[in-house]
Amino acid sequence: MTEPSASPAAVRPSSASASAEVPLPSRTDPTAARASALVGGPVGRYARSNAGWWTPLRVLLALGAFTLLLGYGEKLPCADGQWVASKQYTHACYSDVIPLWGAEGLASGAVPYRDHAVEYPVLTGGFMWLTAELTRAWHSLAESGAVPGQDQGVVFGVLTCLLLAVCGLFTVAATAAAAGRRRQWDAAVLALSPLLVFHAFSNWDLLAMAFASAALWAWARDRPVAAGVLIGLGAAAKLYPALLFVPLALLAYRTRCWRPVLWAATAAAGAWLAVNLPVALTWTAGWKEFYAFSESRPAEASTFWAMLKHYYPHTFGSPLDSGWSPPGLAVGLVLLAALAAVGWLALTAPSRPRLAQLAFLTVAAFLLTTKVWSPQYSIWLVPLLALARPRWRTALIWQATEIAVWIATLLWLLGGSDPNKALPYEGLTWVLLLRDATLLVLVALIVRDIRRPELDVVRSADEPDPGAGLFATSATDRLLGAGRGRARHPDEHDDDPDGLDDDPDEPDDDPDEHDDDPDEPDDDPDGELAGGNSADRPYRLG
Repeated sequence: MTEPSASPAAVRPSSASASAEVPLPSRTDPTAARASALVGGPVGRYARSNAGWWTPLRVLLALGAFTLLLGYGEKLPCADGQWVASKQYTHACYSDVIPLWGAEGLASGAVPYRDHAVEYPVLTGGFMWLTAELTRAWHSLAESGAVPGQDQGVVFGVLTCLLLAVCGLFTVAATAAAAGRRRQWDAAVLALSPLLVFHAFSNWDLLAMAFASAALWAWARDRPVAAGVLIGLGAAAKLYPALLFVPLALLAYRTRCWRPVLWAATAAAGAWLAVNLPVALTWTAGWKEFYAFSESRPAEASTFWAMLKHYYPHTFGSPLDSGWSPPGLAVGLVLLAALAAVGWLALTAPSRPRLAQLAFLTVAAFLLTTKVWSPQYSIWLVPLLALARPRWRTALIWQATEIAVWIATLLWLLGGSDPNKALPYEGLTWVLLLRDATLLVLVALIVRDIRRPELDVVRSADEPDPGAGLFATSATDRLLGAGRGRARHPDEHDDDPDGLDDDPDEPDDDPDEHDDDPDEPDDDPDGELAGGNSADRPYRLG
């Protein structure tokens, strides 16, 4: 199956022009500039950023490895599973990985879905099983004295962290690539994320994040089928990567460039079915557990649904309910309303929004409206924020509120064992509202950047959207209710003093050349142009 590629007539700006002015955070971002004083100040005017072995990507990977090492250290006090005196809460080192080694039957050799109904999608369950098998192999060596590590629970935790760290580094690399060569330093927002320190190893979310970031990379490199496969695999690990089709569909409407999105959707469905169908047909009951558990799961304490239940117990459910699961229809309608707002913005903005901006708004809309917002879900937003609005001050302020939510949640959970030291739910609510307000401010700033593109630090005349992929080859920019669309305004792109059609947004005299034919040969095969818990379960993040 041949992927659609850019037609010869729709040539991107040359990589030379796109990378002529590489913005370095220590020069362009006030917060990064002030922080750079710790290492000698901003990069000098004549410094060569691409010289030697330490390329930007390698620097970013080194920074990411340092952050992940801090993340492992943050979980280390809980690594032995001996959680006396509620150490997992008082030391803020809780991780689902440790208790689920036993709770999911992995310690006894159970095969997920066959021997035990796992409450995670298939790829995450497969990841857990693979790590358990590696743990048993390591234990066999340890028993012979070849390697240290007799405690299988500890070994399982260490191996899980190592494999997730690989996923984390891949996420950093994919985010840098999706940002394009000119903006690859934006991935430092992810590589140095303080939220990653606290949540990289809280659950298995880095697996799905790696697929989602790689999908954005593939889309930016004009590979819609590869992007679709990666989205499908990501949805088989955690469902949220499937939300990327919302911004893709919105931009397809604006550009009348539907074929690549349809190819991606078909590939995603095929990849998801290829992973899920064998398990669903062989071990149907175990496979269905994730979906049954998700449907019946009570509203998470961090959601506005739980706050409504707490403060208005007679209106929402029964006052005697220990856990309340809001009606699925109500949750769906609220989510659809939030996504409709994103759609209205995308289809009415004067200039075409960037894919990363709409992706961030879509995932944020899901988190703000869902009934289950486990604290570590917020790291889904970090790579998207690095691409959507790489401004350090607001990114750090928002992440500080997320860390405060994590600590407050653990102190609230402490009430189960030591009520005298626990935080009441009313106290947790104030922290949650502060987090939600900060996230909404971040959303508002991205909306402002979309409505006023001159304020967007990523957008440039040469490259309006580094992650647009095949959307950049379309000269059509159709607004909601505007019929067949309009040619882009001259102010929205550079003039063409050379008389060459090197601007992807320049209206073409022959619109038939932009047919996104899947049989069209690829002019750039190497990609050189792209740069709740329930009463009978232990608490877990989800």
